[in-house]
Amino acid sequence: MAESGRASVESAGRLALSIVIPVFNGARSVGNLIGSLEDLPIPGGHEIIVVNDGSSDDSLEVLLALLDRTRVPMTLINLARNYGEHNAVMAGLRHTSGAHVITMDDDLQNPPEEVQRLLSFTQRSGKEVVYTYYKDKRHSTWRNFASRFANRVADFVLDKPRGLYLSSFRCISAFVVREITRYEGPFPYIDGLILQITQNIDRLLVNHLPRAVGRSNYTTRRLFRIWMNMFVNFSVMPLRISTLSGFILSGLGAIGGTIVVGEALFRSPPPGWASLMAAVLLLSGVQLLILGIVGEYLGRLYLTINGKPQFVVKEVLTKAT
Repeated sequence: MAESGRASVESAGRLALSIVIPVFNGARSVGNLIGSLEDLPIPGGHEIIVVNDGSSDDSLEVLLALLDRTRVPMTLINLARNYGEHNAVMAGLRHTSGAHVITMDDDLQNPPEEVQRLLSFTQRSGKEVVYTYYKDKRHSTWRNFASRFANRVADFVLDKPRGLYLSSFRCISAFVVREITRYEGPFPYIDGLILQITQNIDRLLVNHLPRAVGRSNYTTRRLFRIWMNMFVNFSVMPLRISTLSGFILSGLGAIGGTIVVGEALFRSPPPGWASLMAAVLLLSGVQLLILGIVGEYLGRLYLTINGKPQFVVKEVLTKAT
């Protein structure tokens, strides 16, 4: 299998690198980003794939203008509405032809010059995937907290190597991209798919800049949706936690029942209203939580079976140079 994967990488396409950029309301930053990426001296050549993820600003108009004057091969994928970052990246991955693919955000927090260093490191190391990490991460406090929490959960449910930071700025081999794009479900989580495919992963320290313009598009709701995609779609751990919780609570209930019977036989039983209500509320809360987890699995299964789309492409425009 290793030899087959290596062969597919070597014959994946004409170019050395494809750069995939999901764009959501990034009109003020994406022009500077693409202008810098065009000028990179990549041996073997590179292409840029931008995915307009239902932007409500004039991102599409900016991207169309950039497509007209681009100096490197460029593909513009316009989605019918906003589907989320990971769905947009999946759309971009399906249009890549490079031997390696780098994914990055449109906010200029990852310096474009780091792209060449990331590609060179990946080529030298021979790793299938290289994630980046930051000595000083320039996100807001709550965003950093959410990222740390998501990475800790990933350690638990995804069999992620300890210390690996799941950054959206990553380099992936064509072999892994090919396997990722086999997934057609409506709830993709790129890092979960990567970790299902390979453990041949490394990391590279890069710079992280303050956001150049605007503010993060990641709301609490969006972060929670991504976290749920990771927690539910790529692991049965929540169901196992539910089962373990049931066993523990059943054991505690048996102990409590024995104590209550003992007190009724040998002592005057206390009124016990407060303890009874506390037990009822605790048990009913846990039961509803477990029911909610099971319902989330069933709901996602229902949507998948009924053909909920991963994304809908409205148009694809390509310019070869």
